[in-house]
Amino acid sequence: MMHGPIKIKHFRIFERRILRKIFGPVQNEVGSWRIRMIYELNADIVRLIKSRGITWLGHVMWMNDKRTRKKILEWKPMGTRIKGRRRKRWIIDIEEDMQRKGIKRWRKQCKERAEWKRLNEKDETRRGL
Repeated sequence: MMHGPIKIKHFRIFERRILRKIFGPVQNEVGSWRIRMIYELNADIVRLIKSRGITWLGHVMWMNDKRTRKKILEWKPMGTRIKGRRRKRWIIDIEEDMQRKGIKRWRKQCKERAEWKRLNEKDETRRGL
């Protein structure tokens, strides 16, 4: 789901650096200060980005077929990509995430808003994306 040259690793490094600045250092029992460890930082920006992408997918899938966003989502480009372009479309990344989480027939589940919302709420609290 990441676009361009930005890798998941870079998001995680950025996230930890920012969270360490926000939460500040921790004082040891001895009285010295240290930076927070990874396990002390409870957020996961990559999971949040992927979760929001899945939420956005639901909104687009509920749209009328004539809406531009839906047409673009379902459009399949012809030919080959120029050098340096992504090899996969965003929807393919989403489908791989769904498969990794064991969600089958997501297009059918997506049409039922309550079911889709339940999947997203469960997704935001669970690792594995």
